[in-house]
Amino acid sequence: MGDDIRAGELLAMGWEQGPCIGEALRCAAGMPRVEALRHLEAVLKDHEPYLGHERFGGLAHMLAESESPDELASLDEALGRFGVWGRDGIDRATVEQMAAAARIPPAIQGALMPDAHLGYGLPIGGVLALDNAVMPYGVGVDIACRMMLTVLPLPPSDIDVREDALRAAIEKHTRFGLAAAFRRGERRRHAVMDRDWSAVDGIVGMDTVWDQLGSSGGGNHFVDIGEIEFAKPFGGTPAGRYVAILTHSGSRGLGSKVANHFTRIAQARHPSLPAAFRRLAWLSLDDGDGQAYWAAMELAGEYASANHHCIHAGLMQELGLEPLVQVENHHNFAWREAHGGREVIVHRKGATPAGKGVLGVIPGSMATPGYLVRGKGNPASLDSAAHGAGRTMSRTAAREAHDWPSVREQLRAGNVRLISGGLDEVPGAYKPIGEVMSAQDDLVEVVARFDPRLVKMAEDSGPRRRE
Repeated sequence: MGDDIRAGELLAMGWEQGPCIGEALRCAAGMPRVEALRHLEAVLKDHEPYLGHERFGGLAHMLAESESPDELASLDEALGRFGVWGRDGIDRATVEQMAAAARIPPAIQGALMPDAHLGYGLPIGGVLALDNAVMPYGVGVDIACRMMLTVLPLPPSDIDVREDALRAAIEKHTRFGLAAAFRRGERRRHAVMDRDWSAVDGIVGMDTVWDQLGSSGGGNHFVDIGEIEFAKPFGGTPAGRYVAILTHSGSRGLGSKVANHFTRIAQARHPSLPAAFRRLAWLSLDDGDGQAYWAAMELAGEYASANHHCIHAGLMQELGLEPLVQVENHHNFAWREAHGGREVIVHRKGATPAGKGVLGVIPGSMATPGYLVRGKGNPASLDSAAHGAGRTMSRTAAREAHDWPSVREQLRAGNVRLISGGLDEVPGAYKPIGEVMSAQDDLVEVVARFDPRLVKMAEDSGPRRRE
């Protein structure tokens, strides 16, 4: 058993004398000997994959601390650089990941939103202000992932009346899945394709950009048709209940290629960063590579917006309608903003811009409500709010923990018809959206509530993939 392992064995393996050995022995206690030694050898070799591990996560963070170069801020200093909303619902590993991000030299201020969970580099739900620098993984792989809401001049009862037509329109005007694309003869049209695309030359092929325009992708991306209720007039629209389209998607393969290309460049610029900090590598905006990333990121932002507009325009064309209200916002992006009397680069990775009076959309899950919100401009959060409910379990764990009969019952109770989707995206994989909204009432005010009725997502690629 693991408690038979001795400190001398770990020293022979390459561990250095000190507190890490004591923690290693504590972690190994109660485990089969062979399994414990395998983990201890692996975490010593590369502790980054273990940072969120249930048993070895604390040890991995100790190793990261012991390797930190002098340029990194102390952990205590880093913890003072960011506030946390909804702390009781956020696990320790996520807070520690945010603390790591707050330690890099250009970091000035941060915030952790109530839907936060572990990500790559910066946590999902993490907000970080840098001094004249941009961090590709602080923006994320799906650059400019965003929400778009269109309110239609229809009563909610029309969802039932027009259900077949709505289903057909969704299937016609977007595509779901990681490799989702339109065949060449079906390609969408949008003015974004007339832009100068030289910023991504050699990074992504234009055939991919064309083929994926108007697609939705996989994961937590969706097209929902539902009902929205305004308690009072909004934007010239009288109070009442209406049909609305709500979509969630990003920049597809373009964003992924840009993120990974410039992350490699950033990592090469900072070879002394320890393994636990490698995805936090940054680029100075005084430098050609930093400027190149910024140009590519902004182009990806325009493309992500165009994806949504293609979908919404197609659905409205099928219905023969014009919108009453449209609201959209990025939640994986970097912005030049003034905070504390200075210009900084604010990264919101899975966080919604919430400056004073700024409108945004915060969704729930496939069977729980989303919200149209107006920002309160709280400087402590860097004018930010949550971007959704936030995952409580991995996709693999969600598939193991849930089954379709019980999920279908939950969907029926919520009057939701699922066109397609996976067990990895069921409501039980997420935090209760009500708790997330309550934890940030100092960040946003609710303008309207959206309840999904028809939901289309990518089918799960896991072992139990279809509804």
